Amino acid sequence: MEFFWYVVLMGILAVYIVLDGYDFGAGIIHLFFAKTEKDKKAITSAIGPFWDANEVWLIAAGGVLFFAFPTLYASSFSGFYLPLMMILWLLIFRAVGLELRGQIHHPMWEVIWDKAFGIASLLLAIFFGVALGNIVRGVNLGMVENGVSTQEAHFFFLPLWNPTFSPKADQLGIIDWFTLFLGVVSAVTLTIHGANWIIYKTNSSLNAKLKEVVFKLNFVLLGLVMISLLIWHRIEPKPFHNFVENPFLWIFPLIAFIGIFGLFKVKTFKKDGHGFLFSSMFLVGGFAATTASIFPNVLPSTNAVNPSLTIYNTAAGEYGLSVGVYWFVIALPLVIVYFIIQYKVFSGKMDEIGYGEH
Repeated sequence: MEFFWYVVLMGILAVYIVLDGYDFGAGIIHLFFAKTEKDKKAITSAIGPFWDANEVWLIAAGGVLFFAFPTLYASSFSGFYLPLMMILWLLIFRAVGLELRGQIHHPMWEVIWDKAFGIASLLLAIFFGVALGNIVRGVNLGMVENGVSTQEAHFFFLPLWNPTFSPKADQLGIIDWFTLFLGVVSAVTLTIHGANWIIYKTNSSLNAKLKEVVFKLNFVLLGLVMISLLIWHRIEPKPFHNFVENPFLWIFPLIAFIGIFGLFKVKTFKKDGHGFLFSSMFLVGGFAATTASIFPNVLPSTNAVNPSLTIYNTAAGEYGLSVGVYWFVIALPLVIVYFIIQYKVFSGKMDEIGYGEH
């Protein structure tokens, strides 16, 4: 049952990354490339009917984590308290920027909330990459000092950064050169993803420029991915051991690389949705490959005193997990039906549906 709920949790997170990922990317495009009111309106129209529903997947992931892996929930929500609060405020500012921007038609007012929306989107993209970096790097479980655990084995707390800015330090921080590098990878990836969504859902005058942006950024992304594979060896001595032992897992990196190489043809796609499909493949494949590389760990320990948190030592009791399956079977069809209706109602281009008119 632990593995079943782990797959469910990772599936929900993958859906969230794809769906809210294009929201963040659209915000980054809005910040750097939308210069005219018409282009800004096209971007907010492209995400308007979807962004709040997309964020529900993050809540669903938190609910599954709380139910299925309560020890991991308790450990991570206390240890990552500071960045989680920062993410919460960024989500609030991003939503407020979208909702308040059109309430007063004054240039100063509009600029303030445009910047709030764009900067919050950019920082969220970076922070979620940093969060993934913390998970694959691991944390000092038990707050071990001089070989002695000063706290319970599953407890930790990280400051925003440590003085050395190193991912190999005894006392780690949230931000170091490794996690920040993954934050940059995340920002570039979601910028590409958001641009592809705007191309898919609008006939904006930006679209031709965005195809050029995607094409150029894709070279940057490919280089960053290659570098990340190299520096991963500094964090984990045997980063591909799960792939060697279970060759079927190579399907995930393959999906990611099909996605990234497919994006080099963005200028020649006959259908606007193909770019979004390939960027989604990269996101899902990359996320799945990353989680597969540390499985069964869900939060590695960086010390030899306390064991890593795994899907087995953090899971709820067998009875609770089994009962939850019945509710999952009921909830899943409802979610799928809602999802289909939402995207069917708002299918096609969204240029003429202004934000707040849906």
